[in-house]
Amino acid sequence: MVDVTALGEILVDFTPNGVSEHGNPVYAANPGGAPGNLLVALSRLSKETSFIGSVGNDQFGNMLEETLYNNGVSTSGMVYSDIHTTLAIVHIDESGDRSFSFCRNPGADTMLSKDDLKPESIAQTKIFHVGSISMTNEPSRKATRTALKIAKENGVTISYDPNLRRDLWDSLEGAKERIVELLYYADIVKLSEEELEFIAGTNEVEKGAKLIFQQYDVSLLFITAGSIGSYCCNKHVILFKPGLSIKAIDTTGCGDAFFAGVLYKILENNMPYQNISEKEMSELLLFGNAMGAYVAQKQGGIPALPNLNEISKFISEVKEE
Repeated sequence: MVDVTALGEILVDFTPNGVSEHGNPVYAANPGGAPGNLLVALSRLSKETSFIGSVGNDQFGNMLEETLYNNGVSTSGMVYSDIHTTLAIVHIDESGDRSFSFCRNPGADTMLSKDDLKPESIAQTKIFHVGSISMTNEPSRKATRTALKIAKENGVTISYDPNLRRDLWDSLEGAKERIVELLYYADIVKLSEEELEFIAGTNEVEKGAKLIFQQYDVSLLFITAGSIGSYCCNKHVILFKPGLSIKAIDTTGCGDAFFAGVLYKILENNMPYQNISEKEMSELLLFGNAMGAYVAQKQGGIPALPNLNEISKFISEVKEE
């Protein structure tokens, strides 16, 4: 059985890479997209993973499939479209925080159809993971809903990272409606502070988490606060763990690395996420924070992800400091 199967976007991040001899910005083409980042991170941590999504029948689409394949991610659920592969231009400020501009009108990631799905690949996975970007357009919106219903009917644990990208939605009202829709399916959820405020109408963690647990059947909620740290919440406990002190170069993929770390620990230790202890919460946050911090020290999303030896060494060195 596959450990984690993810449905959604995989795309090319054009990341700043210095300037040309004429003083113009130079960009490096890096594979990215939240579901792809998460799967490669888990694969490098020795988990079996599989991707479901659409790329363009072009050189970028070929690069993305090759990247997943070379990192041990099954691409049996990947389909090719005549629409171009989705591209994202990454903008990085002085503190390493990033923003995005997208070439997607439409992009190949929106072309996944419900008829492209292989129900057995969704039913036979331990965790099925989704984001909200596949909900922005048809036919990927219908494919996402169909896949989630298959997962739910087969008792598969569902993890969800909304990964809010405001520019990709026709309206923020529509964005909220569809982002919230997926919360009704989710068991394990990761939100940024911005996403918590967008969904719950407050950036106060205790108040926002309480609202989410009251309205949705979520078992475990993570809220990330960048370099400050992260929270792990269930219906009874909210635990905070501060972030690790590092020099951030590029925060692309940090949230994906964090969530991959959390899911890895849950799978590896067979944690009962529905009734988790505070000690287990602390373990999840430590490993998740370490994954995010490790990635922030390097450029690019997927290229920066660590293997198990690298992250274990990083955690031991941080503990010694």
